[in-house]
Amino acid sequence: MVGRSSLPDGALFLGLDSSTQSVKATVLSNELIIVASETVNFDSELPHYKTEGGVYRDPTDDGRIYSPTIMWVEALELLLEKLKPKINFSKVVAVSGSGQQHGSVYWKKGSQAVLSSLDPGKSLVSQLKDAFSTMDSPIWMDSSTTKQCREVENAVGGALELSKLTGSRAYERFTGPQIRKIYQTAPHIYENTERISLVSSFMASILVGCYASIDETDGAGMNLMDINKRTWSKAVLEATAPDLEQKLGNLAPACAAAGRISSYFVERHQFDKNCFVIQWSGDNPNSLAGLTLNTPGDLAISLGTSDTVFGITAEAKPSLEGHVFPNPVEPDGYMVMLCYKNGSLTREDVRNQCAEKSWDIFNNYLEKTPPLNGGRLGFYYKDHEILPPLPVGFHRYIVENFSDASSDNLKECEVRAIVEGQMLSMRGHAERFGMPNPPKRIIATGGASSNESILKLIAKIFGCPVFTVERPDSASLGAALRAAHGWLCKEEGGFVPISRMYTGNLEKTSLGAKLAVPAPGDEGRELLKKYTVLMKKRMEIERRLVEKIGRA
Repeated sequence: MVGRSSLPDGALFLGLDSSTQSVKATVLSNELIIVASETVNFDSELPHYKTEGGVYRDPTDDGRIYSPTIMWVEALELLLEKLKPKINFSKVVAVSGSGQQHGSVYWKKGSQAVLSSLDPGKSLVSQLKDAFSTMDSPIWMDSSTTKQCREVENAVGGALELSKLTGSRAYERFTGPQIRKIYQTAPHIYENTERISLVSSFMASILVGCYASIDETDGAGMNLMDINKRTWSKAVLEATAPDLEQKLGNLAPACAAAGRISSYFVERHQFDKNCFVIQWSGDNPNSLAGLTLNTPGDLAISLGTSDTVFGITAEAKPSLEGHVFPNPVEPDGYMVMLCYKNGSLTREDVRNQCAEKSWDIFNNYLEKTPPLNGGRLGFYYKDHEILPPLPVGFHRYIVENFSDASSDNLKECEVRAIVEGQMLSMRGHAERFGMPNPPKRIIATGGASSNESILKLIAKIFGCPVFTVERPDSASLGAALRAAHGWLCKEEGGFVPISRMYTGNLEKTSLGAKLAVPAPGDEGRELLKKYTVLMKKRMEIERRLVEKIGRA
């Protein structure tokens, strides 16, 4: 059996993550141990772009949220400069990456030539600043394409038909509806576009010096790919915009090599000319890889700018809720996912208003308030929510027969309501989507996974143990692991199960998950029954809210 010895001694594997608020790097050794990491935060380190949370919000177009494309280019340059003193780039044999899902980049006509002839004596920003037909990249937080979503769904026979075809019904943040909006509202931009990239394939394109393919896993987050055939769906392409297939290029498996690294990076940063760039993919698929999530009974919860719940399955069963993507590290399998737009930024808002902008005070309130919060339920939507499809707003309820114990301090109750409400919603939707109930275990990742008070609440509400990984940024870790995996597949001339790199050695690597909160005991099981009742009450209230003011 091939083990970690398959990876050459002294080799390094670089994983990059271009996310909403930052770019990150994680470097793995051939022993799959983290040897270096680095981060560039957009707001604080690139303040001249004047983003807030890495994005712009258009005050004239309800729900339009985007980022400046060139900022991601400058961040990549800065990240490599910060990483240079920490590692020898010539030892990197493969690099891969993670991009925030659904975001799109529009290369203008003639840009392929620019990309393939970059001058290593000049910065990327100076050479690519005029390479785009629009400087604005719509991102996953955008919710301005409701009209386009309905048009695409109607064209293929309805929301469920589109879901069966592509793995998801039409969602405003998905790339297909975003492309359709540009085609309809700014046809000159669409006409002048030579290639449309996702954030993932955009960054890969810079590294290889030509247009990199969109990978099949991230491609499933566009409402454009046939989830079963893993090719572009002609019917949906035609319903979206004309001549779209040639602007998208071909799809590629996530474990394939996009090509060797561009001579620009060889000469400017001293990468080895034989270093491979493995297909980039989306941030959630990379997290799935980084968490070594390969057991169907396990769930992962990522607590970041968005909150996501995901797991794996052997077959695709798309529905009107949630998403089905190809598994990025298992060619015949799938990953299933739920996504919430109101994650860490919404928790931070409540912290700022109720806990003196202090996580210590926030956690203290969370610990001292009794479970179930006296039946208080809160729905907090700083931005238009994806799941459920509700507009900006805040809704508070008190459920009868849960008032046996509660705090008199409303700020304390508000803190518990935001976290308890988010976790109850995750559990309710996960069960409705057919995810394990209860899960064998939950692996928590993302920034808030380092918050023990939140992890304790997850264990109580889901009724299972909660594990965490060594580093909360599992997307860049997963990208580094996928770089090693892609290199191994290339070396062996075909697909190799990713587990072959770590089976029997997981605890000796940086990939192992450690128990953070054990499963609830007898007392916890009684509480779990009460949480089950409260969860059902919440889902009923949510259903009524959607009927009354829902955005779908």
